[in-house]
Amino acid sequence: MPEQKSYYERHVFFCLNQRNNGEDCCADHRAQEGFDRCKSQVKAAGLAGPGKVRVNKAGCLDRCAGGPVAVVYPEAVWYTFVDASDIDEIVESHLKNGQVVERLLLPAQVGR
Repeated sequence: MPEQKSYYERHVFFCLNQRNNGEDCCADHRAQEGFDRCKSQVKAAGLAGPGKVRVNKAGCLDRCAGGPVAVVYPEAVWYTFVDASDIDEIVESHLKNGQVVERLLLPAQVGR
């Protein structure tokens, strides 16, 4: 049986979860801005669509302590970010050129 290619080469999920109980969450750390920036940058770079990159909203990814967070599949690379330049670097380096942005990696032990 021939190997089936994934519909998207890479899939990026941004946690946009908002907690109403006072606990820290990605939504309190400008996650929506990061998502919007990534989506627009991926589109502007011509990386969006089938066979390329899909940027999606996600609910809680249970790594709140590192928020805001995003994860890139199929590599399962977890990122944290603070501003538009971080997002631009992820798009340019990882999504466009396949190079993980080491300085933005979420440490493996960071959870909720």
